[in-house]
Amino acid sequence: MVNVKDVFDFLNEIAPVRVKDEKDNVGLLVGRSDGSLSKILVSLDITTDVISEAIDKGTELIVSHHPLFFSLKSITNSDTTGKKALTLIENGIAAICMHTNLDAARGGVNDVLAKAAGIDTPEPFVQAEKTTEGGFSCGRFGYLKKPLAMREYLSFLQNALNAPGLRYYDAGRDVSKVAVVGGSGGVEFDNALGKGCDTFITADIKYHLFLEAKELGINIIDGGHFCTENVIIPPLAEKLRSAFPDVAVIISKMNGQTIQFI
Repeated sequence: MVNVKDVFDFLNEIAPVRVKDEKDNVGLLVGRSDGSLSKILVSLDITTDVISEAIDKGTELIVSHHPLFFSLKSITNSDTTGKKALTLIENGIAAICMHTNLDAARGGVNDVLAKAAGIDTPEPFVQAEKTTEGGFSCGRFGYLKKPLAMREYLSFLQNALNAPGLRYYDAGRDVSKVAVVGGSGGVEFDNALGKGCDTFITADIKYHLFLEAKELGINIIDGGHFCTENVIIPPLAEKLRSAFPDVAVIISKMNGQTIQFI
């Protein structure tokens, strides 16, 4: 019988916890490690709706990208996070969250995002010999198979990410050498510049970074936090199915883009 620890051990192999950001909170955050499993729900976030879905489907474990919490001083029903944690515990549902470690891992969020963005052979910003953890780095960069006009590329990317909209600055350059960082990756802009990229894709881009991109003549695209990270969910679910064929692995239908566009 497969238990929660078995799943955590597998996830820790493909996305080692040791490479997480030091301020991050990942791993088994709720539940018993010895709890047996028949169903796993995979979701980018653990929302109230996702927890209700897990209860309705009889799943004993939610595997998510975003942590349920980063720090807790108490678990009560007086706040949203406490309510969610209590509901999970009361219904015997465990939660494993793999965040920045899954961003950095080979085959993780940013490798999948790079492929979705059309990068033929993505490489990490930081090469293996320059790190202490086997070459893990969040950002990826590389070339498209052929250059595309920015307008053409925007249409391609919006479809690839299933994004309701894109925020962007068009520097009047064709898209050829592209850098990507899933989620809030604006701090990696200088790394993209250092690699000579003409286009930078991330999410939650601040106004000043758009101005900087304009000054430097760099295409910049905000694909949205959900859309630049949710690309990992189908391949992650497939990896879990392959590793645990006797466990039903379900992708959440209740977790989706929260931000609305007019």
